[in-house]
Amino acid sequence: MPLLLPTLAATGGEIALFILLGLALGAAAGFAVAKFMGVKTLSAAKAEADTIVANAKQQGETVAKQIELDARNEQAKRRDDLAAELSKERDEVDEKERRLTKREDLLDRKLETLSSKEKFLADLGADVKKREEAIEGKQDRLDQMIDQRRKADADHDEKKKQELLRLSHLSEDEAKRQAMDLLQQQCQTEAGEIVKAAQERAQEDIKENAQKLLLEAIQRFAGEHTAESTTNAVQIEDDAMKGRVIGREGRNIRAFEQATGVDVVVDDTPGVVIVSCFDPVRRAAASECLRTLLKDGRIHPQRIEELSKEVFEEFEKKIAKFGKDAALEVNLQGLHPKVSETMGRLHYRTSYGQNILRHSVEVAALCQVLADELGLDGELARRCGYLHDIGKALDHEIEGGHPKIGADFLRKHGEKSEAVLNAVEGHHNDIPATTPYTPIVMAADAISGARPGARRETLEKYIKRLKELEEIARQPKGVKEAYAVQAGREVRIIVDPDNIDDAGCHHVARTIAQKVSEEMTFPGEIKVTVLREIRTIDYAR
Repeated sequence: MPLLLPTLAATGGEIALFILLGLALGAAAGFAVAKFMGVKTLSAAKAEADTIVANAKQQGETVAKQIELDARNEQAKRRDDLAAELSKERDEVDEKERRLTKREDLLDRKLETLSSKEKFLADLGADVKKREEAIEGKQDRLDQMIDQRRKADADHDEKKKQELLRLSHLSEDEAKRQAMDLLQQQCQTEAGEIVKAAQERAQEDIKENAQKLLLEAIQRFAGEHTAESTTNAVQIEDDAMKGRVIGREGRNIRAFEQATGVDVVVDDTPGVVIVSCFDPVRRAAASECLRTLLKDGRIHPQRIEELSKEVFEEFEKKIAKFGKDAALEVNLQGLHPKVSETMGRLHYRTSYGQNILRHSVEVAALCQVLADELGLDGELARRCGYLHDIGKALDHEIEGGHPKIGADFLRKHGEKSEAVLNAVEGHHNDIPATTPYTPIVMAADAISGARPGARRETLEKYIKRLKELEEIARQPKGVKEAYAVQAGREVRIIVDPDNIDDAGCHHVARTIAQKVSEEMTFPGEIKVTVLREIRTIDYAR
């Protein structure tokens, strides 16, 4: 302290100098301290920034990897979706190709059928043309013979007229009238004889083709019988059930039609619901399904689908049983199971009301009897007759006539017998008969179909047809009475023997047969029988 006092006591200039120096030193120190603190803060900030950058970089790499992974997953998903879509399109293309192939095959079969029919029609047309030319030639010769005979008769009548005038005192007009009556009677007699001779000559040539054409037309034109043969009427106890059958907004009836493949008609007819379908098996199964639904009372789409499956499965079993029972009845062994099942389907097929399965059994029995009488193989004939109409069970599914369909079906399922195949395909004269069993089947088929009562029709139509047949038969002059017999398959005409002679009976029969053919529609054929009888009565007293 003593030393400091002199220092403090220094001059003011020095004090000021010291103060400035101290301020400078303080400022320098402060600047150094501030700079040091700033450097430290900058380093810390730089370190923090580096940390943030590192973290951001790491996070960015993580995000980039995630984005890359998501992109790869998305790419893989899109690749899978594209592959699935391509597979679906490929399946659709394959399905279209299968359908086109199937349609092409069907068109080929149709073309083949049409070609065969065209060839058959061309051959038939040529044959008919030849026969027409032959008939025209015969007609010309017949006209010449008639003209010659008329001239000869005219000369003869003139001589007879003169003789009558000479021998009697009749006037010229009376003699002319008597001569005309005599001439008319002679011409009628001679015309009947000529017609009879011409019919006998031409019958052998035209009967076969005429029967074929008539049978084809009758079988193909079934407009009157469509309603009866394609619908089933299902009875209901209460008309209120019709509303339940239809369902809300028609959902029940749509579900039923979709599940069974038939059409359901619900109209104002009391007590019935109509089931319509061309397939008789499907129609019968659908009718049974509808009856079960009405009896059960639970009518809704799910129940309809379940029950329809059950009923159709049960019907397949019934069909198989019908086929087996029929095969046992006719004592046939070794039938392919598919053939036996297809024959069972004929239980639900009818032709003019005749059950085709029962018809096949009848034909089989008749074939055996005919074959045994002719010294042929009865068992083979029975097999031919039993299988002859099998194509009728398939003609709803395959294009063509049932003989060709049946023969192709039997070949496909192992039938080796040429006699059976020819009988099945040729029993309607579609192809020539190569064995004696084919005409046997044709004869037995005609016998079974022509049996009175075998084929039914409604009572109203039946009575109408009989009345119409008798009215046509009574129209010719000289007919006393006409009666339809044998369920309308024959009409018997009784003529006046004083007005019609034996030769005139042929003319009457031909006239009536032509009018019946032109004015009536009927299955098979109608036999026209003309009876001329002279009765002489006397009494012994």
